[in-house]
Amino acid sequence: MSKLIVENLSKNFSGQAVLKGLNFYVDAHEIVSIIGPSGVGKSTLFHLIAGLLAPSSGDIRLDNRSIINQPGNVSYMLQKDLLLPYKTIERNIALPLILKGEKKQEALKQANHLLKEFDLAHVAKVYPKELSGGMRQRVALLRTYVFSANFILLDEPFSALDPFTKSEIHEWYLRIHEQLKLTTLFITHDIDEAIKLSNRIYLLKGHEQQEFEAITIDQTAKKMDEFELSSTFLNYKKTIMHRLSQ
Repeated sequence: MSKLIVENLSKNFSGQAVLKGLNFYVDAHEIVSIIGPSGVGKSTLFHLIAGLLAPSSGDIRLDNRSIINQPGNVSYMLQKDLLLPYKTIERNIALPLILKGEKKQEALKQANHLLKEFDLAHVAKVYPKELSGGMRQRVALLRTYVFSANFILLDEPFSALDPFTKSEIHEWYLRIHEQLKLTTLFITHDIDEAIKLSNRIYLLKGHEQQEFEAITIDQTAKKMDEFELSSTFLNYKKTIMHRLSQ
């Protein structure tokens, strides 16, 4: 069953089409990626799904309910982690719970439980400046989850990480995603990253596009040893690069 359904979605700014008639879906517990060049409307699409902008036409449904112009239904994580530097990690995680009305002590208790679930209990008492970039992004992903576990939007959250750290956090997020049965829509410019993480990849190539072009990634193939060095992986990459260049 589809968790998110986007139908005939368009957005114009000053009469100029940024998105035009897009249709796509994300099923429950999937990771779906969107790839496309800069300036084709990927971030605008996320702003629409997050309820930060209203579309010019079309509908966005989450769990079969329209969420047009309704913030707070999904979690949204940008490239920067935006952790508060003067609060410990446990207090950064507790903050969304306090904003939702939880008492401070109960929020801290829940925060520590979640830190344990996300394999981050060992950093609960430290401050963001004491963490590596990769660890900060893990904490930021947890805080994003706390805001709303229902549906997660990730806008290039790993782009600033070095390749080794990025590979580690990919493995961590795949494990957490399966463990907690998350649903994620993901923007990236990194084709390798999209293939590694995704169930399905949508290609967004230009403003006049009526439909996303979809590429489904064989999840069985992803379980093979050294998948990223395999001919299957390389063929996916060649296909995506060819279709984006058309």
